[in-house]
This record gives sequence, structure tokens and C-alpha cells, in this order.
Amino acid sequence: MSTAESLTGGALAAALTAVAGASATYLGGVVAYATEVKTSVLGVPDELVERHGVVSAECALAMARGVRDLTGTTYGVATTGVAGPTEQEDRPVGTVYVGLCGPSSARAVRLGLDGERAAIVEGSVAAALRALADLVGEQDPRLPG
Repeated sequence: MSTAESLTGGALAAALTAVAGASATYLGGVVAYATEVKTSVLGVPDELVERHGVVSAECALAMARGVRDLTGTTYGVATTGVAGPTEQEDRPVGTVYVGLCGPSSARAVRLGLDGERAAIVEGSVAAALRALADLVGEQDPRLPG
């Protein structure tokens, strides 16, 4: 698996690699905090950003697909959203999207989180890990979801 992170700034990668043996499943990730990195490194189309913004389900999906393609992994997971302290793209603080891309399906999950910046990042990481476990469990029934 691989990660593409915006608002979580590497916290998702840190959570994944905190587990002993992570190198057997986690290849790497990209912290794409700036829009330019989302488009130039992850391949998020400029027109998608113009139409939907970077705080969107569409951007989260494009980021997940982009990091999966970039790294050649089976699963890509991405986070994008507004951790605060102010709104972004007319979306309130706590609006977060998790994008997931696996071998046979892709989806985005919208979160509405409350709290300060650190709590929003922590909640985003926890939700991304749950969503990734669910997707892996659905796509490979031999593994626990």
C-alpha cells in the first residue's frame, strides 16, 4: 500500500509504519500539501482542481489513484481536507475526504470532524485506517476487514 496525504501531513504514514513489520505491506507515500504537488507529482488533473477544488471527493480519489500508480502498489489511500484554523474553498474546518483505490474498486469517504487542528488530523488518520481495512477486507476475503 501507499499513501498520499495533504491535511494529515505524513501522520497517516507514521501510523502505518509504527507497526512492526510494516515494511512487508507499506511501500511509501507522498505528502502533497500544496496543490502544485497534487497536480505535478500525483497527477491530479488541473481541470479537476478547478472544477471541484482540492477539498473534494474527486481530488481524494485522484490522489489515491495517483499514488497507487506512482508506486505500483495494490492499494492507495489519500487524505485531503480542512484541518483549520480557517475554512478553505468555502468548506468549513473539519471537512475531510479519504480516497481509496484498490485493485477492483475505488471510493471516497466524506468526514465531518469537530475539534482543534490536532484532533481533526488524528480523526482523519483513524478514519483512513478504518476505511483502508474495510476496503482490503472486501477485496481479499482471506484478510480480516
